[in-house]
Amino acid sequence: MINLEVKGLNETLKEELAVVRTENTDVLERAQKGEEKYADSLGWLDTEEWADDAALKVIEDLAARIRREAQAFVLIGVGGSNNAARSVIEAIQLAGTPEIIYAGNTLSPNALNKMLKQLEGKDFWIDCIAKNFETLEPGSSFRILRKALKERYGDQANEHVICTGTRGSSLDQLCQDNGYIFIDFPLNIGGRFTAMSNVGLLPMAVAGIDVREVVRGARDAQTALRTQSPDENTAYEYACLRNLYYRHGWKLEMLSSFEPQFRHFYYWWTQLFAESEGKDGKGIFPVTGEFTEQLHSIGQYIQDGENMIFETFLDVKEQQDSLVIENDGLKDHFDYLDGKDFFDINKAAFHATVTAHSTKFPCNVFTIGRLDAYHFGQLFWFFQFACYLSCGIMGVNPFDQPGVEAYKVRMFKELGKE
Repeated sequence: MINLEVKGLNETLKEELAVVRTENTDVLERAQKGEEKYADSLGWLDTEEWADDAALKVIEDLAARIRREAQAFVLIGVGGSNNAARSVIEAIQLAGTPEIIYAGNTLSPNALNKMLKQLEGKDFWIDCIAKNFETLEPGSSFRILRKALKERYGDQANEHVICTGTRGSSLDQLCQDNGYIFIDFPLNIGGRFTAMSNVGLLPMAVAGIDVREVVRGARDAQTALRTQSPDENTAYEYACLRNLYYRHGWKLEMLSSFEPQFRHFYYWWTQLFAESEGKDGKGIFPVTGEFTEQLHSIGQYIQDGENMIFETFLDVKEQQDSLVIENDGLKDHFDYLDGKDFFDINKAAFHATVTAHSTKFPCNVFTIGRLDAYHFGQLFWFFQFACYLSCGIMGVNPFDQPGVEAYKVRMFKELGKE
């Protein structure tokens, strides 16, 4: 399982943490069982509901067909409809699989034209992922991509379209009217919790990811975290820590790593906590740090700026790659690096940063065994459950997002939508 080590926690905070853990055990117990009041949002809590063997077989067969026929695969979706898949694909996509292109996440004509340019001369499929098919970004991208398909394939264009939506929706009807392949977007899972469903798993499978390993990782996390006691449950520990820090005025959490392969996982994590926790005038604001690059910019603020941040680090135990620095005979004053592997240099920077930052504020350090499909599955389920717990302790609904609708009403009015 994912290992948690906490740095910079003084004796006073340790005593207060023990109180927080004792006072909120009922939150853990309710979450482990699944609360009735959230029944229409807990389809992710048991991976078997939407990612059992039969569901995975359908995904694998469809993905295999796409890999045979396509040079590119367009994932049309915004936020929860693409963040989970993209975080795994951008990190560990297999060579020789279709290029994954993203649409439906912007309204910029420049970005959309660049996306269309990527498709020129390529055989491609598209997957429009939309729970209610009312969101502007995927809906508008779907229109221009259907036109692109028609121009390339003529009457056979519809054979290259998948829609991931809810039964009975307008997207479902569009599929019935035009012969598109339709697969389920779970009704009982909100977008940011859909990693272990058709939403996240089909694009991963197209990219050659072993989705059974992703699901196995999530299932192992589920099995542990839904049965462990408060004293051994790492997700509960993390949720209690977050709320303790929040009460002490640390209202920003920075998720940091020294591994660029986590770059798109940051987007998924940011949405998960911002959209789940940020309501009723409450919530920890999620930010991210890409190190070592940003140590040379925001590192200054982290170390010497206002003390309102706590940090959560992601670390990987197993070495994936090796690159040793050799002396090329030139005098550059970097001789102390001769014979050193970049893996060890990067680790030295990581350990030094955690030590430096934890002298100012608490730092949570999560370590996974290796950066692969199995451990991505663990990370998804772990943070989803921890978010559920953290919201429970904070006293907010983890599964709604009323604030997201505020701008949409004004935007639709400006665009003339009834």
